[in-house]
Amino acid sequence: MINGVINIYKEKGFTSHDVVAKLRGILHQKKIGHTGTLDPDAQGVLPVCLGRATKLCDMLTDKSKIYEAEVLLGTVTDTQDSTGTVLSQQEVHVTEDEIRSVLASFEGEQMQIPPMYSALKVNGKRLYELAREGIEVERKARKVHFYEITLLEVNLPRFKVRVHCSKGTYIRTLCYDVGEKLNCGACMDSLLRTKVERFCLADSYKLGQVEELMHAGRIMDAVTPIDQMFSEYAAVQVPAELERMIYNGNRFPAALLKEEAASSRTQGWYRVYDSGSRFQGIYEYRAEEDMFLPVKMFLEQ
Repeated sequence: MINGVINIYKEKGFTSHDVVAKLRGILHQKKIGHTGTLDPDAQGVLPVCLGRATKLCDMLTDKSKIYEAEVLLGTVTDTQDSTGTVLSQQEVHVTEDEIRSVLASFEGEQMQIPPMYSALKVNGKRLYELAREGIEVERKARKVHFYEITLLEVNLPRFKVRVHCSKGTYIRTLCYDVGEKLNCGACMDSLLRTKVERFCLADSYKLGQVEELMHAGRIMDAVTPIDQMFSEYAAVQVPAELERMIYNGNRFPAALLKEEAASSRTQGWYRVYDSGSRFQGIYEYRAEEDMFLPVKMFLEQ
């Protein structure tokens, strides 16, 4: 079984679920999970977790993301993107400075109402399923954060924008809200996700490329090992006599480690390896107890 994370370039027309299904066939393994849904018409970075790395899915979903979107001014649709039914259209009379000013007003913490055409569940049913039945329900506004919004290009009635935002953000809804503030309406015309955590567009693989690597016996060239996902944390190696404790997911005393730099150890997360240098999991060191406590176990034996 392959364990690690692969940076997939999700192509237009595929759902995130489609990507997982196709990878199961290509890699011949069932334990695969994606890290955040991209709309079928959206493209770009979709980290996919393999094997024991599926425990990372929730961690990666929580990371901030960067998108590039094209916004179509003067058109409002029921889906907030250009694939939906047009609800209204009007001529656009705005300036580049007005667009910049409105975009800047969205930077920082915002309350955003999720669109009806989304995968959120209400009473056990997805919102987009209700929307297709012509049912609209009240949605609670959610707190999101726009770290940076950069205007890239203006070619009215369209403009392109780069958005660095928190998890749970709908770029379609941002486009709609921008149109409302500009008093002309707007919808999203295209969306490209360029970064999720450390995974960038330039390092992503299309499904066809993954299949080629698999046939060539070089699939690990595209896989980021689990421990590298925590490369910012210092490493700790436990002696053989402590291995049973970590294999069982137990805490262990720092005093039993054979380390020269123990005196400089600080409170926080550490990568923990067994005596054979196999990554076992993430532990938190608590100075007041002088103990390592398990945070997330991967148990590579």
